[in-house]
Amino acid sequence: MEKLMHWQNHPSPCFRVKMSKPIFLNHTIIKLRRRRSTMNSSNLQSHPTASPHLFTSIDMGTNSFKLLIVHADPSTRSFVPVERLKEPVVLSRESPTSISPQSQSRAIQSLRNFKSLILSHNVPLNQIRCVATEALRRAENQKHFVETALEDVGIQIDVLSGEEEARLVYLGVLQFLPVFERSVLCIDIGGGSTEFVVGKRGEVKLAVSLKLGHVNLTQMFGVGLVEMREYIRCVIDESRLGDRLRECERFEVVVGSSGTIRAIENAVFSGYGSDLCWFDLEEGYKRDWRFGRRELSGVVERLCSEGDEGLIRREGFFGRRAEFIVAGAVLLEEIFEALGIEEMEVSEYALAEGVIADSLGKAFGGLYDLNANARWRSVMRLATRLNGKKRMNHAVHCANIAKEVFVGLRKCNDFNVVLDDKDLEYLEAACFLHNIGIITGKKGYHKQSYHIIKNGDHLYSYTAEEVEFIALLTRYQRKKFPKLDRAPFKNFAEKAKRKFIIMCVIIRLSVLLQRSESMDLQEVEFLESANSFKLVLKQQNQEPLVIGSQDQAEEKSDALQLEQEAEHFKRLFKKEMVVVFPS
Repeated sequence: MEKLMHWQNHPSPCFRVKMSKPIFLNHTIIKLRRRRSTMNSSNLQSHPTASPHLFTSIDMGTNSFKLLIVHADPSTRSFVPVERLKEPVVLSRESPTSISPQSQSRAIQSLRNFKSLILSHNVPLNQIRCVATEALRRAENQKHFVETALEDVGIQIDVLSGEEEARLVYLGVLQFLPVFERSVLCIDIGGGSTEFVVGKRGEVKLAVSLKLGHVNLTQMFGVGLVEMREYIRCVIDESRLGDRLRECERFEVVVGSSGTIRAIENAVFSGYGSDLCWFDLEEGYKRDWRFGRRELSGVVERLCSEGDEGLIRREGFFGRRAEFIVAGAVLLEEIFEALGIEEMEVSEYALAEGVIADSLGKAFGGLYDLNANARWRSVMRLATRLNGKKRMNHAVHCANIAKEVFVGLRKCNDFNVVLDDKDLEYLEAACFLHNIGIITGKKGYHKQSYHIIKNGDHLYSYTAEEVEFIALLTRYQRKKFPKLDRAPFKNFAEKAKRKFIIMCVIIRLSVLLQRSESMDLQEVEFLESANSFKLVLKQQNQEPLVIGSQDQAEEKSDALQLEQEAEHFKRLFKKEMVVVFPS
């Protein structure tokens, strides 16, 4: 007979469980076993259980390498990031014209790390695309490096032209901002080059790549800012960029999409260019993620005038980007001046997401529309901007669990109400947004998430009633269970009340279960038997499973919370809930 251990007797609110032991808690059983690893494969190969909806892009930038794995849904014509990894490589660190042995070593090790993650997610081989930009474009030993990477890691590298890189950046921006119908100038400052692209309705009108990047400018001029500015102006003038833009269709909006530009926007918002650096967490969700020429100049002036104390401050604020941020900021200021730009909007998506969009267009053909599902993209935009990487991963896990439970329960069709696709959209939106309130730094983040969603005017094309429904799901994801005879539910129709309470039970259970950071929830299965429901979750690695919350000191243990959610589930659905972590 299997050994059983009662959660309610466990001494710690954040507890660890060895992989070999199942756990029994009243009506909830969690069994844990080891999952076989696929990490011993020397090369990337198609896995027999590979998911047809997983796609991967690798962006080998001059400064850093970025891995993105997404789950794509052709029916909703959208994708959800499920894994991101960024590693500082600086391909041109030792030489601006070739890939040195040291840079090659760093690059190959980074690609190996990426391969491990790709294998752990079972991404189909034909749905992985790796692209390289300026550093490899101009490298004298480009061919040798590409062949070495293929032989060592099994990853085929596609070295993009500057114009193709610009096109893909534009596609990435379209996945994040609702600018499809507008003529937009996208600017992406990389380590080795800056891409300019004008597009409208998904069609590129002009694409230009200039060999101006924050890494190569830093290497060429160091702190020689006068010479750096003169060089930037000379390159822009010789390219006739201003004339070519004037000859092209007039752009209505300017969008910046690189890490450098996002860092500058954050510096503007945080008051880096002011006498004192400030950041109001409560006001964070009200920012509009754009900045003007005057605000940019304030940041540039502060960066260029900092002494030794300022260098420490800069490193603390910009982190790894501090080494190159002065060159990036000066370059952007010169671009504003040369092109007469007064304001820039900022996109969180860029080349990596553009590569994904391009891959989806080829894989799904007419089923993938660049302008489709603006509603859902507004949800992802808000989640991406207010959640850090860690919280976004939790949100993805939460949505995966919730969707599987929802779909499984819908098959039962035994609740006197029909659950439809819009209901699933509301539930998934609430899962992705459930923890955005943490940005306020206030106690009771679930209440803050509610206020941000309801009052922030962030969700595009949703009615006021739909926004309220999503916001309430985040409000009641934890703590007190909702009472439908009280405000704000009094005005709900009985059908809406029934749907809400079903989805509330689902999100509460999903939020609790997603707290483990060692779970790979790419495969979630919900099964029904005569007496119970079974939720099957996959485990990513062989580390001890940790399910716990350090959110508030007064939180009840997760064991007690899970027991309570199991009771809510049983009371509503008249069946036990069994959660299993199998091999």
